[in-house]
Amino acid sequence: MKLRILDLLAVLLFPIGALVLLSSVSATQAQQTQPSPPTLSFEFYRAHVEPIFLARRAGHARCYACHALGAGEGNAPAAMRLEILSPGSTTWSEEQSRKNFEAVRKKVFANNPFSSPLLIHPLRYEAGGDQWHGGGAQFSSPNDPEWQTIAAWVQGKNVVNEDLHGSSVGPVGPVGPVGPVGPVAAAPANPVRAGGSNNSGGPKLRIIQTNMAGDNIHIIDPVTNRVVSEITGIEANHGVAAAPDGSRLYVSNEADRTVDVVDMKTLKVFKQIPLSGPPNNISISKDGRRIYQAIHGSPFGVDVIDTTTLSNVKRLPLDGLQIHNTYVTPDGKYVIAASDDQTYKVAIIDQKTEEPVRVIQFTNRPRPLAFYTNPDGSTKWILAGLTELHGFVVADFATGMEIHRIKFSDLGGPVKMKTVRASVANPNHGIGVQPDNKAVWVSDRLYNVVHAYSLPDLKYLGAVPVAVDPFWMTFTPDSKFVYVANDSSASVSAIDTQSMREIARIPVGQVPKRNITAMLQ
Repeated sequence: MKLRILDLLAVLLFPIGALVLLSSVSATQAQQTQPSPPTLSFEFYRAHVEPIFLARRAGHARCYACHALGAGEGNAPAAMRLEILSPGSTTWSEEQSRKNFEAVRKKVFANNPFSSPLLIHPLRYEAGGDQWHGGGAQFSSPNDPEWQTIAAWVQGKNVVNEDLHGSSVGPVGPVGPVGPVGPVAAAPANPVRAGGSNNSGGPKLRIIQTNMAGDNIHIIDPVTNRVVSEITGIEANHGVAAAPDGSRLYVSNEADRTVDVVDMKTLKVFKQIPLSGPPNNISISKDGRRIYQAIHGSPFGVDVIDTTTLSNVKRLPLDGLQIHNTYVTPDGKYVIAASDDQTYKVAIIDQKTEEPVRVIQFTNRPRPLAFYTNPDGSTKWILAGLTELHGFVVADFATGMEIHRIKFSDLGGPVKMKTVRASVANPNHGIGVQPDNKAVWVSDRLYNVVHAYSLPDLKYLGAVPVAVDPFWMTFTPDSKFVYVANDSSASVSAIDTQSMREIARIPVGQVPKRNITAMLQ
């Protein structure tokens, strides 16, 4: 009886066992037929890919400047970190290259190479890249030979660009399928209208625009709204200050960790002043004798530069605050040093004694600041954007207490779809009070607009749409126009403050951020 039951079970279970066996065989065959992920060659990487990170491209900071030296967004938690070259070396040792190789391969998606951050992040957005890259659009098109070399490597092809003719190495357009590379329009050229000097006539009103991921600074004529001059050779330029007589510009150079001094007659750097650490923004005293340079990395604090001797004469430790921005109040009495750390502090420094006198405590990291003044010119309020606040706050300068908190309205509509990743934590990274003290303008990175509020009643005046990712701003002295740097759009928006509309969009360099207004020689 037991044998019959076992025989019956065998008959019943045989088809199931056969089905399982066939399924297993089919799965194995499917796995065998699927292409294996490409193998990344260290030899090809070192010979052809790694040199791209050191290459200089006109109008761009090197990849090395951010990803090794820590300029710009190079110290962000998810950033690719490259080794710093040994002193006197122009390339990496094999040991350093192997460390770089391990860091770089983490930015390659083996099963979907063309979605790899290594390819998409530095590619121009209109050509299929990410909408935001702290290093700007290093490659304007997938047709760029260096981009094609990287694309070949991530696919395991290990052939240099000249061997790629007729092959399929890149995506077509922003969301197109993998296939032959089609033509992609190049980024608009900067419309420089002047030659290599700025020495015609007397002082002229100018807008000076830094380019964080570039090696150049653009000078804009606010009458024509065109770039009229260009300063080159300052890699990863962060902030800029002008001498009161317009004869010089002082530029914080993140790549070299210096303040670069530019002669405005020749538009050339004639002096580099070494700093104690990596710099961020910069400011100048009203008499032009002192420069106050924010030091964003160790040893932190503020470096003080004497503009007569062009030397770094003092460091203000400020209890180790990680200083992001420095300002001089409109009356010239105080230097303001805003931290970029978890203390959320702004240090107030007496400009004459250069000694800290007190701090203002905010509820989150202070972003750019602006100042509203009393009738006698003394500082009444500090207006500040804060990390994670879609709006801004107002602090009483005398007491340090927050007295107003303004949250932007939810505008809705399709414009919000153009936001960039980096704007989520810092939705406002630009604020300015008109020189006539009648209104404050604040950038809104979530909606790509600039809001305006009347002063002192903080009545909402409206919003002006601009390009993607509005950042810092500066005004003409008559308060009629405000110039807003569009970080992710390589442009500056000129806004008529009376009609509340954008009247010009001016192409500039890579990742434009800080800007100032000055009379220049």
